[in-house]
Amino acid sequence: MQDSFHLLKTRRFLPLFATQFLGAFNDNLFRTAMVLLVIYGIYGDPRQEATFSAVAGGLFILPFFLLSALAGQLADSNDKARIIRIVKTAEIFIMMFGAAGLMLQNVPLLLIALTAMGVHSTFFGPIKYAVLPQHLQDGEVLGGTGLVEAGTYVAILGGTLLGGVLVYKHADGFHAIRAAVAVLVVAGTGRWVGGMVPAAPPDPHAPTFKMDWHIVRASIALVSATLHIRRLFIAILAISFFWAMGAVLAAQFPPLVKNGLGSDQHVATLFLAVFSIGVALGSVAVNRLLGGHVSARYSPAAALGMGLFVLDLYRRVKYWPPLGEGLPLRGLHAFLALPNSWAVVLDLLGVAIAGGMFVVPLYAFLTTTVAKSETARTVAANNIVNSGLMVLATLILTLAVQLGVTVADSLLIVAVGSVIAAWLGWLLHKACD
Repeated sequence: MQDSFHLLKTRRFLPLFATQFLGAFNDNLFRTAMVLLVIYGIYGDPRQEATFSAVAGGLFILPFFLLSALAGQLADSNDKARIIRIVKTAEIFIMMFGAAGLMLQNVPLLLIALTAMGVHSTFFGPIKYAVLPQHLQDGEVLGGTGLVEAGTYVAILGGTLLGGVLVYKHADGFHAIRAAVAVLVVAGTGRWVGGMVPAAPPDPHAPTFKMDWHIVRASIALVSATLHIRRLFIAILAISFFWAMGAVLAAQFPPLVKNGLGSDQHVATLFLAVFSIGVALGSVAVNRLLGGHVSARYSPAAALGMGLFVLDLYRRVKYWPPLGEGLPLRGLHAFLALPNSWAVVLDLLGVAIAGGMFVVPLYAFLTTTVAKSETARTVAANNIVNSGLMVLATLILTLAVQLGVTVADSLLIVAVGSVIAAWLGWLLHKACD
């Protein structure tokens, strides 16, 4: 496997890498601070908390479903560097609303900012993949893609940890003023770095297409265009089931920790961090196993492994000793001192490692199956299907919570989804390998 770290010294790669890193960092910094502030500082009802987590996850994902078709068309038909500058400027204004919501502890403001960040990420998402073939040589694209993915996981981890640290408890309750300042600083830095991305105009020799501004028609046409390539569409479906399961897990971490394990926000931050580390480890492991070759042969086993770890996590949470009446939530040290606490952490790590091994090879199909001039639209089609299943998963989760399903029981939804993901991975393996 080639040494691709030299790309970090080049202007054709480093600004894009840093822009993506800071965007993912700020997404997770804001979302973690928001969720922990609401769960631990504003709400006090388990059903309310679980519902908020599910709704927040759905609102962030909804723009991907509605606007990905427009984002893909714009990225393939315009200078991508110019779009990056526009998107990163918008992030500063979005984070003004987010910072106000954090300081005022205003839930509607927080949800407006979260939805707007979903729009921001929708328009930036296809660009990070589509720019690479333009700025890098053919032999550097795979290495550059790997660096972007690795940087994203590190950013998720860093933003998650910082978001958890910056929400602090004072005598009069929880506060997130420090987090409000941080999201504004990161947004401003992201705009400055984004302005350094070299120009990436559309290929003048590529077939031209007319922009379709009708959201529904454009989305249907974009997804339909992938149907005739069987392995591409199977890969998109498999990736979508992975992210649907991830949406359920991520939405339930804070209420699961508080109401299922009787622990505080520091333990919730630990869970989110362990999940990010696990996905990164799984990504590295599967790349080493495959030796750089695009293959789905490990995906079915990885999906089943993910389901088994989720089932064990469910078993442990279901029979976790309840917190005594009137006792404060357990801190990080108190949680880790309990019997089976490390088994819970290892189960979560196993879920994430298996998830990384499952999904990373599938993304390679998105960038190796179509022409470079169509990469952004292919990624956009993937985002539409991904987000549709993620929104559906959060709706199912929200309905289940209203019907009395506990946070622990919601883990069974993920276990069932892993079986479907394994089946899709097997279909892809048979079609391609």
